[in-house]
Amino acid sequence: MIMKELTSGFKNTPCYILSLALLLPMLLPATSHSLQANEMPTAEQVPGGIAILQLSKDRPITHAEFKGKRILIANNNGNRYAVVGIPLNTKPGKHTLQIYLAGGKRDVLGFDVQPKEYATQHLTVKNKRMVNPNAEDMERIIENKKEITKAFAQWTTPELVTMNFKPPVNGRFSSSFGLRRFFNKQARKPHSGMDIAASKGTQVKAPADGTVVTTGNYFFNGNTAFLDHGQGLITLYCHLDSIKVKAGQKIKQGDVLGTVGMTGRVTGPHLHWSVSLNQTMVNPALFLPGNLISPETKETEDLKINSAK
Repeated sequence: MIMKELTSGFKNTPCYILSLALLLPMLLPATSHSLQANEMPTAEQVPGGIAILQLSKDRPITHAEFKGKRILIANNNGNRYAVVGIPLNTKPGKHTLQIYLAGGKRDVLGFDVQPKEYATQHLTVKNKRMVNPNAEDMERIIENKKEITKAFAQWTTPELVTMNFKPPVNGRFSSSFGLRRFFNKQARKPHSGMDIAASKGTQVKAPADGTVVTTGNYFFNGNTAFLDHGQGLITLYCHLDSIKVKAGQKIKQGDVLGTVGMTGRVTGPHLHWSVSLNQTMVNPALFLPGNLISPETKETEDLKINSAK
């Protein structure tokens, strides 16, 4: 479905550029033969999606930024690409990537963001503090947010950034990215990841090589681990029953990070898996092989949540 949307949605919307001398404008569709299968994420230029933009190989580009955040730049098949995470609150229309050159020069590359309507999800939470935290809870939540923001701001430069992910756990895709959520009829932030339902104790494995940024226990997320894959690509694993890794540990694809649990605000045993690109939550399904991408969640889901005390 995503591939069809990309083909029809972007066929007549090429990138625009303000300096032809600097950059070779190309919007890379997901079906381009210039990329090996699964070596790059799937492009979907919508809020919460990813733009893959080809850059010049000949100019001395030091780095690129979108909305003030540094962007992952990948080399693939002899070409150079900016892999841009698009925030969920991005308005459809034309946007620009800031390009920085050696010697302090700058230029820009423009691209289009298409609209996307995400489904709505209504949830009933028995533990009212998980919807309207008390003052003590709020103090903890504020501290949690500082730690989480710091983890997502991690920037390292490994020789290779692996973006062909494997699912972190064997289970059922139970809740899609981007759902507009209502807890006890109160609007809250959209769903920032993918939920995979699995039995308590099921192993959670690294989808790609990386380094553990930190681990911790958080009010909403429960037992959590962060994995740094390089250049601002960070993955998050929430509601774990146990954590099997520690900060600074080098991880290979398939290594066990922990086990599925029910800590934090949960619907039952499951893994909440998030992917952050340039400090922006994006759809994790875009990093999985096409045959594993979860179908869109039905228009409205009504769930009963047994929140952890």
